[in-house]
Amino acid sequence: MAELPPPLPPAERTVGQLIAETIRAYGNAFWRSLPLGLPLALVDHFSIHRTAEAQLLVYWAATPLFVGAFLWACHVVHERRPTLAAAIVATIIYLPFPVLRATYLLPGIAWFALIGLAVPAAMIEHLDVRSALVRGRRLGVADYAHALGSLAALVIVVGVAAEVLSVLLHSQDGAQRLALFTSDVVLGPLLFLGGALLYVDQAARVGSGRPLRRRRRDADLHPALDAEPARRPDPQVEP
Repeated sequence: MAELPPPLPPAERTVGQLIAETIRAYGNAFWRSLPLGLPLALVDHFSIHRTAEAQLLVYWAATPLFVGAFLWACHVVHERRPTLAAAIVATIIYLPFPVLRATYLLPGIAWFALIGLAVPAAMIEHLDVRSALVRGRRLGVADYAHALGSLAALVIVVGVAAEVLSVLLHSQDGAQRLALFTSDVVLGPLLFLGGALLYVDQAARVGSGRPLRRRRRDADLHPALDAEPARRPDPQVEP
């Protein structure tokens, strides 16, 4: 059996590889990560078959749960302690999400891709609230297509897998709500862990802990050899 090629470095990692690394991180810290699925499970349990206004209130009421879950995911992935600044930043970023989600899920994902990495930035780089928000936006736009594509792919993978698992559990137990709750608990952590891992990819594209640098026009190539290297000036010749 041929060996798999080595994974690409974070600066070149694809969406598929990010998902694979997320699954690996989940498997390596399964019991520590499992509680991350509770916020999604609880929100789905209390908002299913409710009006849009009621769902909005449920998601806002769950703000501390989602904020705490993402902080814990960043701790699991990066082994850094949550900070007060990170908690404040996470709350600021999350509060618009229920409104964006009420129209369609994609705007909410786009919002997290744009600014959501401010939370791990605050924890890892020890930034204050304002600096973390600036840094988060810089990380998001470093490769926005990768950030958006990664989060959207995670949502799709988790959504499809949760639906399949829910159907399997429902066929055995006959309890639809319990099946949905269980699938959310088991698969929900992938969303938070993937978001925490995305910081590594985007930071590598920007330069971790440093401001965004402009690309050199010569694409970091060595300058062409001087056809006529510098030499001592010719002695003046008297006429």
